[in-house]
Amino acid sequence: MKAIAAVSREPARLCTKVVIPALNEEGSIGAVITAIPRWVGEVIVVDNGSTDATARCAVAAGATVVAEVRRGYGRACLTGCAAAKDADIVVFLDGDLSDYPERMEQLVRPIAEGRADFVVGSRTRGARENGALLAQQRFGGWLACVLIRLFWGYRYTDLGPFRAIRTESLDRLQMDDQNFGWTVQMQVRAVVAGLRIMEIPIDYRRRIGHSKISGTLRGVLSAGTKILYTIARERIIARRRILS
Repeated sequence: MKAIAAVSREPARLCTKVVIPALNEEGSIGAVITAIPRWVGEVIVVDNGSTDATARCAVAAGATVVAEVRRGYGRACLTGCAAAKDADIVVFLDGDLSDYPERMEQLVRPIAEGRADFVVGSRTRGARENGALLAQQRFGGWLACVLIRLFWGYRYTDLGPFRAIRTESLDRLQMDDQNFGWTVQMQVRAVVAGLRIMEIPIDYRRRIGHSKISGTLRGVLSAGTKILYTIARERIIARRRILS
C-alpha cells in the first residue's frame, strides 16, 4: 500500500482527464475506473459498440460515457479527445486492467512539472506478469520501434497504450488514424513535431477478458499490418513535407 500511495499524489493543479476506449469490458472497466487517482478531473469511457454492460458498469463506477458506434481503436480515442478538449493533460488507458491506473502520477508528473510534453509507458522496460505481453506483441512492438529509429532517429522501446500528453501538444499532432495505428502514429508525429518525449518503465499484468487483437491470429495480422502501413504512410508524409 505504501508504494501505491507514494505515486498517487496530485502532480499539480492542472486538469487531467483520462480517455478509456472500451469494447466489451464489463468484467474489468469498473475496477479500472475505481483504481484511477481521485485528483483526475474526469474519466471518459468511450463505448466503442459494446454488446455487454460496459457502459452501465462505467457509469456506476463514476465515469462519463461517450458512445462511438463506429468500431476502431483510433476512432474511439478521437471521440474521447473531443470530449476531453478542455483538459490540460490527457491520459490514455485501456479498459482491461492490464495496466496499473493507480500509478498514473508517474506519467502525468513530468508533464505537470514542465519536463515533458508526451510520456509513454514502456511495458518492455517494466516488470511483466507471465503471459501478459505475448511473443507476437513483443515482436511487433520491437519491429515498429526499430523502424521509427531507422526513419526518424528516435529510440522507443514500446508502443504502450498507457500514455499521457499535454493537450496543446496533442492538438499539434493532428491525429487522424482510426484504428490500430493510433499509438504508433502518435509516437511518430511526436518526434516530427519536436515534442519533449519521455519513456518510463511501467508494470504490466494479464488482462481481464479476451483480447480483440492479440487473442486471434486475424487480430494480430490485422494490427501488425496496420502498424506497418501507418509507419510507411507517416514516412511518405514526412518526405513530401521536406520536398515541398
